[in-house]
Amino acid sequence: MTTTQPQPGEHTLTIRKPYFDLVASGAKTIEVRVGYPKIRKIAVGDILQFTCGDDTLTTRVDAVKEYGSFAAMLDAEDAAAIGGPDMSHDELVTAIRNIYPPEKEALGVFALHLSLVQAEI
Repeated sequence: MTTTQPQPGEHTLTIRKPYFDLVASGAKTIEVRVGYPKIRKIAVGDILQFTCGDDTLTTRVDAVKEYGSFAAMLDAEDAAAIGGPDMSHDELVTAIRNIYPPEKEALGVFALHLSLVQAEI
């Protein structure tokens, strides 16, 4: 019986333009999502392709952390790595809640720690 090492998964997620730009610049290293089934499949080492219109950005998942609420996540994670250096804690809470209503938050909150993958030339 042979065993093979699991290969990293590849996932594609759509992201809003301001956050796409923050990931591309390296300022945003944590992507927040709720516990939809496709998000729950993301694991350390996986490749995430972010799309925004015609633009694509490739990242690698360095850590996946699950929280019971946005408040718990924001207490534990670096807010600047989520919303960029210019967004206050309260602005970040408002921005996240504008994207995800309470019934989505109830699915679980995931902080996906990312690093940029350089394109091969």
